[in-house]
Amino acid sequence: MAIDDKAFIRLNYTGKVKETGEVFDTTYQEVAEEAGIANPEKDYHPMVLAVGSSQLLPKLHEEIQKLDVGDKQTVEIASEDAFGKRDPSKIQLIPMKEFKKQNIKPFVGMPLSLEGNHGIVRTVDGGRVRVDFNHELAGKDIVYDLEIVETIEDNEEKIKGLIEVYYGNPNLNLDEVKIEFEDDIAKINLGLLAGFDQRTAQEVTLSKFRVARETYENIEEIEKVQFIDEFEDKAPEAENEEEEIPEVLPEDEE
Repeated sequence: MAIDDKAFIRLNYTGKVKETGEVFDTTYQEVAEEAGIANPEKDYHPMVLAVGSSQLLPKLHEEIQKLDVGDKQTVEIASEDAFGKRDPSKIQLIPMKEFKKQNIKPFVGMPLSLEGNHGIVRTVDGGRVRVDFNHELAGKDIVYDLEIVETIEDNEEKIKGLIEVYYGNPNLNLDEVKIEFEDDIAKINLGLLAGFDQRTAQEVTLSKFRVARETYENIEEIEKVQFIDEFEDKAPEAENEEEEIPEVLPEDEE
């Protein structure tokens, strides 16, 4: 039985470049370590996926909907359906003086951002730096090894899974996230540590919007999502009673 497009599942996967077998993403820690891409800040386990959402490549979602719980499948995705074909217009030559103005010494492989576009330095030649703003997997056919672990029925688990995928704050402890449901509203309290976020307010707002959108678009019972910021005074209460001060008499009065 195929998976419904509104279902939530736990999914294990490993993504590889078809031509080289290079692993670029996985939910398995041992695979990540063997490939040399392990992230110490990432908790490796099956990801929560809203099947009808935009979490993964559209073509990959199509392939997942053909499967059922317990299925393991390897699927191939052509470059045009994966990260797109390479676009020569996205390769730019930037004068070295532009880097010197910002006291930056470019090197091959250096990641950088220009006007919101992420790129990587390909060559440094005299007074010019060649920067490639194509996705690093553009032009490459992709292979995914998939395993559908289980479906998720509990709405709180669904939302916590979306928070883990989209919010991306290493200080966030999902066990401390509180979710309450009132009619068709989901009220989310991320906890105190969520406030210790090094991203900009715009980035945090965008992350919350993504969680909210995937929630009300993929959970039929939810029409609205509210994020509740909570702060708590942990300082000890001051003593109301004055401390008794012993009387000290001058030496000639003892």
